[in-house]
Amino acid sequence: MSTADQELLSAFDGHEVESIRAALDAGADKLRIDWLLEEYTRSDRLADCLRLLFERGAVLHDPAVAPVLLNDADAIRAAVKATPSLLDHRTTLTSSFTALVGVSLLHVAAEYGNLDTACALVEAGADVNASAAVDEHGLNGHTPLFHTVNSNRNRSEPIMRLLLAAGAKPDVRVAGITWGKAYEWETTFFDVTPISYAQMGLLPQVHRSEREIYANIRLLLAAAGREVPRLGNVPNRYLQPKRHT
Repeated sequence: MSTADQELLSAFDGHEVESIRAALDAGADKLRIDWLLEEYTRSDRLADCLRLLFERGAVLHDPAVAPVLLNDADAIRAAVKATPSLLDHRTTLTSSFTALVGVSLLHVAAEYGNLDTACALVEAGADVNASAAVDEHGLNGHTPLFHTVNSNRNRSEPIMRLLLAAGAKPDVRVAGITWGKAYEWETTFFDVTPISYAQMGLLPQVHRSEREIYANIRLLLAAAGREVPRLGNVPNRYLQPKRHT
């Protein structure tokens, strides 16, 4: 990998638009848009990063996902009006977290935390309980809700609320999900519901906030009509740094 490409990858990691521009000017591969989408950062700056790459000639292998990734609700509404079948469109992207294989546009919006396009898709009639593809081992097949329950920086929490309000099932079960497939943090979870998948955020390789995870769990339990216990030991006292006296 060239020095310019290394700088580009580092800039992608933080969604640093001007650093991306500098790396491209230094000769980095402008076509490596897949690197940007693979990175685990989730932020509003993704759209600006993508626009810059588009200006430099990069293209997506599936143009249908562009307005979702750009969080362009008006473009989504126009696209669905012109081609209603987009609501059933299936696509595949490499994801460092929950798999995006054979997923709907709503899955993509949920994974990247793009609330505007998620709202537009739900308003247009997207199936909030659509299933992703199932792999050769019977894993995945998850709904968009799974992408929201332990998201990076809890960015997709508003979409979790949106989906639940629109009828997403908080207790649907899948045989398993492989999280971070092909990355060094790859982990396969079995017999998973959105509630149990939320709890996976407590694992050290997932790097999520304990307070945020339990807030999401409370919301999911309530949506499932289950009793919500007090859950008073959050954050867990045993895991906190010990004070020396």
